[in-house]
Amino acid sequence: MATIHKENKLYQSFTKGLFKFKNHLVMPPMTRSRSSKGDVANDLMATYYAQRASAGLIISEGTQISPQGQGYAWTPGIYNDEQIAGWKKTTEKVHQAGGLIFAQLWHVGRLSHTALQPNGAQPVSSSAITAEGVKVFIDPEGKGPEGGVGEMVQHSTPHALEIPEIKEIVKEYGQAARNAMLAGFDGIELHGANGYLINQFIDSEANNRKDEYGGSLENRLRFMKEVVAEVIGQIGADRVGIRLAPLTTLNGAVDASPETTYLEAVKALNELGIAYIHIAEADWEDAPIMPIEFKQSIRTAFDGMIIYAGKYSQEKAEQAIDEGWADMIGFGRPFIANPDLPYRLEHKLELNTPDPSTFFGGTEKGLIDYPTVMGMEAM
Repeated sequence: MATIHKENKLYQSFTKGLFKFKNHLVMPPMTRSRSSKGDVANDLMATYYAQRASAGLIISEGTQISPQGQGYAWTPGIYNDEQIAGWKKTTEKVHQAGGLIFAQLWHVGRLSHTALQPNGAQPVSSSAITAEGVKVFIDPEGKGPEGGVGEMVQHSTPHALEIPEIKEIVKEYGQAARNAMLAGFDGIELHGANGYLINQFIDSEANNRKDEYGGSLENRLRFMKEVVAEVIGQIGADRVGIRLAPLTTLNGAVDASPETTYLEAVKALNELGIAYIHIAEADWEDAPIMPIEFKQSIRTAFDGMIIYAGKYSQEKAEQAIDEGWADMIGFGRPFIANPDLPYRLEHKLELNTPDPSTFFGGTEKGLIDYPTVMGMEAM
């Protein structure tokens, strides 16, 4: 008989803020590129998320807040009525299965292509800086995820946002947060990591502005704080999280003093009183390791919940929860291949292996057809 490790906090329920979480395991945001025409979340996606409702928290794949915010083909939006209705299918099925789900709100900034932008316009960013070698995913034939063949291409040169444009995007984040509530989400997570728009303002090497949104650290954090304040004003701080990536250099976003920069960001977020910070650790070969002292400094600076993700093993996740510097741990690829991941981990059962060829685009293969263990039924 498999051993159950109930004594470990990772598998125990807990209450924080407005929510009771059934365990400390998070399904983090993962782009799967299977939305329907019009960038609408569909029945297939609803089944996928509901199958994984045993997670303590599900965070949806990145969901663009506007047509301008899209950087990859076949990703869902949340800026019109049809998209809100599409996402309702997911939230209803997740809630029926006893799960909690937040929407990750996404504006990619410069990481887009004219083929994806309204009227073929340039993408936008904090600055007119191109991240050379950074590619985005387009659908050159326009056939959609089921029959199309996507192509990775260099992102287009961005236009540096003017201040009125910045103010408009801040409002779009607020509208997207309201839309997420209409769609039935329990809350929202702002994507402030991995080189996307919020990150393009924060990191020193992606921001060469000379106005109040660039230069000093205080100025580089201004856009993030304005966006957070806007969404708080729309849905309340208890339903707001943000994802940050202090040490990653993904998509060309690099900061000269990341520990200083992100500790100040954490302190600002603590003052705003949001529900959680989600830290994406660098997870590629030879990636910089996030020092435990840095993690402990974040724990000291932030009163809310802290989530970490980035190739965590079961043992490392258990240790993080037991030591208290993390409240929840995200498992990405393991959740793709194991709808019943919490059950498998708790019972020390073998995990399915994910199929990378089905990660982006396609149909149900590699999305909703992974087997569960005996006694567990997929939705």
